[in-house]
Amino acid sequence: MTESTEPTGAPTLQVRRILLPTDFSGCGNYALPYAAAIARAVNATVICVNVVEPIVPAVGYTGMAEAMPIAEMSEQLEDSAEREMPDVMRCEDLRGVKVEEVIGHGDAAAEIVRVAEEHEVDLIVISSHGRTGLGRIIFGSTAEAVVRHARCPVLVVKPPPEEEEGDEEQ
Repeated sequence: MTESTEPTGAPTLQVRRILLPTDFSGCGNYALPYAAAIARAVNATVICVNVVEPIVPAVGYTGMAEAMPIAEMSEQLEDSAEREMPDVMRCEDLRGVKVEEVIGHGDAAAEIVRVAEEHEVDLIVISSHGRTGLGRIIFGSTAEAVVRHARCPVLVVKPPPEEEEGDEEQ
């Protein structure tokens, strides 16, 4: 985060680069209008990042006749990211905002933090999937890990209550 001081001696924060992680899901894009609005207000660049996570082969009996084609599946995820990223970058919310794209590989949270540091990002705006209970234990929380490890401020955007991925039946 770029800091300077006002004549009063109080620090002022300048947001020049905003990192917007996306997994291209509906929930994953809830942060997009927030990042765009902030970028427009402060004339910042939005850096859209998608992380292609490694596929871990199943161990033991899976019930499948053949082994999973891991390399093929990884390639499909990479192709999907390359196909969907331009759609995000051309969306109406980002019209008139300077946008860059990054496709990373590895653990989502660690890669988001790494990209933020590498690009000297001033703010990360990330969606939360709103998982609670068992879903959160099993899938973890990428947003929570980013908040814990990022060196810059992180704005977490929750989905509307009717779209949160909770464990309770509604």
